[in-house]
Amino acid sequence: MAPVTAVGEEMHALVERLYPLCRSITGDGVRATLDIVGEYLPLNVHEVPTGTQVLDWTVPQEWNIRDAYIADSTGRRVVDFAASSLHVLGYSVPVSQTMPLSELREHLHTLPDHPSWVPYRTSYYKPEWGFCLAQETLDALPDGDYEVRIDSTLADGHLTYAEHVVPGQVADEVIVSCHTCHPSLANDNLAGIAVATFLARALAQQTPYYTYRFIYAPGTIGAITWLARNAERVDRVKHGLVLACAGDTGQLTYKRSRRGDAEIDRVLRHVLAASERPHRVDEFTPYGYDERQYCSPGFNLGVGSLSRTPYAGYPEYHTSADNLDFVSPEAMADTLAVCREAFAVLDRNRRYLNLSPYGEPQLGRRGLYDALGGRSDTKQAQMAMLWVLNLSDGEHSLLDVAERSGLPFDSVAGAADALHEAGLIKT
Repeated sequence: MAPVTAVGEEMHALVERLYPLCRSITGDGVRATLDIVGEYLPLNVHEVPTGTQVLDWTVPQEWNIRDAYIADSTGRRVVDFAASSLHVLGYSVPVSQTMPLSELREHLHTLPDHPSWVPYRTSYYKPEWGFCLAQETLDALPDGDYEVRIDSTLADGHLTYAEHVVPGQVADEVIVSCHTCHPSLANDNLAGIAVATFLARALAQQTPYYTYRFIYAPGTIGAITWLARNAERVDRVKHGLVLACAGDTGQLTYKRSRRGDAEIDRVLRHVLAASERPHRVDEFTPYGYDERQYCSPGFNLGVGSLSRTPYAGYPEYHTSADNLDFVSPEAMADTLAVCREAFAVLDRNRRYLNLSPYGEPQLGRRGLYDALGGRSDTKQAQMAMLWVLNLSDGEHSLLDVAERSGLPFDSVAGAADALHEAGLIKT
């Protein structure tokens, strides 16, 4: 894993700022999150009204919450939303009642196998209310009456999402998507938001070939809304990556697109293997994060998903144990580095045509061999030129060349640049 870097510390600091906010699929917590991200990147924020039809879904009412608690007979708050946004069932309808513990239990959610952890639970599309608490807290509650209050609103409003675009040399796009709907969960998905944000900043310092569109949207309904609003231009999306669970210390995991052989799939497989990082590559399944929306059969975009330990693959997933200590600057810096390496390959991957295909062109008289003199990798660079010339038939990409030759992609791309400048190949 990469050493601690300044950028890793900066990403962790962003996660720390976002952590206390109560996010959901709609509401002021999402807006507050985007306001903070907007300090790092200029964002184009979209507000989509309640009731808007988006594909087979409808934008729901907006949910906001100000306070919530369970108090005992002395007025002491035994469960308090102010202590953690996880304590309230997401999208809880308002309630103000006094009831016995026996009745209250029907609305309480715990994790008996991890008695000190608080679970994360939601009820987005079914009117309900509830509290999440540690099992050990529940076990310590005596029978009796409890004051129950959830000061929330469910009303017509908006679904909020945002985009940031890094212009490229061409209009073809790479999308990078992360979800903004989870409350105080550091790995799922504040680490993804942080990595996406710093990836956008890094790309903005270059002149990328592709245009990169970063999408910050609530899970499922947000991606569906984006697709519905961009259906007529979605053919511009040539590649894509969903970032999630990007900050734990597990090995990197790449989940292929539905296509299975999209260019992004091949690039991530190549970069991870070449880097010799511990990793795994999983096949596509229609369950997980928003890759399943981008890869739904009507769109079938070449969008994969990059995480460290995948969703539901670690005990802390969707619990209070997914806290600031669970994510590390080193892990986020490593995830960011892989993204940058992958996009560098994606940006330079081309198909070339050999303009002197009959026999091997004389490289020496063009000064190509002389230019290699004194380099420590002279033999590798020579082999890269020969491989590029041989496979530049308009059908093989530079990634094909790297994989078939076993040479590093950078060497192959460098050879292509030299041969192109010498007039021996063209795109």
